[in-house]
Amino acid sequence: MSHFSVIGLGKFGLTASLELIHMGHTVTGIDQSEKLVEQYAGEFTQCVVCDASDERALKELNLCQSEAVLVAIGEDMQASLLCTLALKNLGVANIWVKANSSAHHAILSKLGVSKIIHPEEEMGARVAQALNYPMVNQYFPLNQSTFIVELGIDLQLSGRKIGWLLKERNSDIKPLTLRRDDYFNTELTNDTELRHGDSLVLLGSKTYLTKLAKRFRAL
Repeated sequence: MSHFSVIGLGKFGLTASLELIHMGHTVTGIDQSEKLVEQYAGEFTQCVVCDASDERALKELNLCQSEAVLVAIGEDMQASLLCTLALKNLGVANIWVKANSSAHHAILSKLGVSKIIHPEEEMGARVAQALNYPMVNQYFPLNQSTFIVELGIDLQLSGRKIGWLLKERNSDIKPLTLRRDDYFNTELTNDTELRHGDSLVLLGSKTYLTKLAKRFRAL
């Protein structure tokens, strides 16, 4: 269990906080709105009213003890940047910041934060992928060209073998695990048979995973 701090308790910040708490972590919620802090105080380990652009006020919260600090301030780019600068000055090592525009992203890049998040764009991309490749349950980018994907096996794919996935010449796709009910099989071979309801996790380049998904759609 780790401790995190989330600055800005709008929809994004609150959702991230509650999910971290659900995972068993402790979270300090921080917002300048006394109304929001009072409304959600019972959900957090600690909930504090604070002007996050005030470095002296942030210093009192001892944020360096957090595993990471998420700056989830809404549309106020100036407040977000001042908060980020304050956290850097205080020596917070792991800072994640929600960016609201390309200009915001560019400045945050110069500040050297750990992670810049574009929640609307990232969710939009995931929705587009889900619409285009409905057999893909989840996907995780390792870099710009390599992904881990989870494929749902439907009736059309039931009975096919793992080797069928790898038949494309020079394919770099590697099967990692097959989930069947609550059992995970990591000892996969070309003869491992797929069944309706299975979830197959694959590692590969975007090029070959896209070709594979298109082959699924053509069935």
